[in-house]
Amino acid sequence: MALINEHFLKLQNSYLFSDIAKKVNSFKVTHPKDKIIRMGIGDVTQPLAPAVITAMHKAVDDMATTENFHGYGPEQGYSFLIDAIIKNDYTSRGVFLEPSEVFVSDGAKSDCGNIGDILRHDNSIGVLDPVYPVYIDSNVMSGRTGVLEDGKWSDVVYIPCTEENNFTPELPSRRVDILYLCYPNNPTGTTLTKDELKKWVNYALANDVLIMYDSAYEAYIQDPNIPHSIYEIKGAKKVAIEFRSFSKTAGFTGVRCGYTVVSKELNGFTLGGERVQLNKLWNRRQTTKFNGTSYVTQRGAEAIYTPEGKEQVKATINYYMTNARIMKEGLQACGLKMYGGENAPYLWVKTPKGLTSWKFFDKLLYEVNIVGTPGVGFGPSGEGYLRLTAFGDRDDTLEAMARLKKWLL
Repeated sequence: MALINEHFLKLQNSYLFSDIAKKVNSFKVTHPKDKIIRMGIGDVTQPLAPAVITAMHKAVDDMATTENFHGYGPEQGYSFLIDAIIKNDYTSRGVFLEPSEVFVSDGAKSDCGNIGDILRHDNSIGVLDPVYPVYIDSNVMSGRTGVLEDGKWSDVVYIPCTEENNFTPELPSRRVDILYLCYPNNPTGTTLTKDELKKWVNYALANDVLIMYDSAYEAYIQDPNIPHSIYEIKGAKKVAIEFRSFSKTAGFTGVRCGYTVVSKELNGFTLGGERVQLNKLWNRRQTTKFNGTSYVTQRGAEAIYTPEGKEQVKATINYYMTNARIMKEGLQACGLKMYGGENAPYLWVKTPKGLTSWKFFDKLLYEVNIVGTPGVGFGPSGEGYLRLTAFGDRDDTLEAMARLKKWLL
């Protein structure tokens, strides 16, 4: 008989966003005429940039001719995209990478979950709290988290990011092997300065800690003092893997493309203490389990680095960040306390009158027809908060703020 991976049985019955979808669908059945404004799941609403569409159309035409047809591509990604990534995302910021250190994929979520394949099951992990659920759940599947007790996994070190510490986390209370950092942060929308991030890199260097650095929202940073890459910090190549995504940067949520950087300076260890280059292990994993991102998709991603592509993508990001400003002003006018929304498209809203996250979610849905994401779904420290996203339509954003004002004022 086939034995299962019993760690999957430890997972909660459904994913956070599945629970939200069920509640919303139930509401729609009983209130079919009410217009729901969705500000929960961080999915984009604006179309792909014209430069991307043009490039993808041309790539499709390539596939129609014998001389330009592309079959299996390199699992690591085509050189035309990797070169554009290095030149625009790293060299321009004083970070130098080799092409073999960049791995193109179908998105940061996949890589964040799959990276554990190259690491032992008994590594200890630390996560910021609240946290993007994929970091936790993928480690549950691998058997690294222990058992769930009062909303926390017994073998996970939770590092609180709360109003009390101004959402600037302290170093973990005990040493961990693997540390997950996400900046700009999902869900809180907060950031770390270069000096604050340097503290974490130095900690990792001193303690042989591997940092998983998710910078999927770096394109939304407005403050010049906020680093876009952990590799802007000296020594980070020796301790950090960086995940990037085109999903929110360029609207690729439905197209699927991202990349992961694994420096050749970064090592893991065998039980005997032998250093092993993680770049080689990740390359072996990808060539075995991944067939590469499609040629058409990668040509589209390459186009965001052209002069016209950069301007078009920037305009879309400005659209969403204007939504964030409208939301921030509206929420503050309603007397609600919130964080984020300045260097990220997320707003972390404190629930009024001591309401729990799910209770506030229900009230917003049933009384104002607005959908957010309960903060407690991101971890114990998220209780008492709700995450709202700025990825919506402008008219819907304005209407949502008008509804809130009418409801609360």
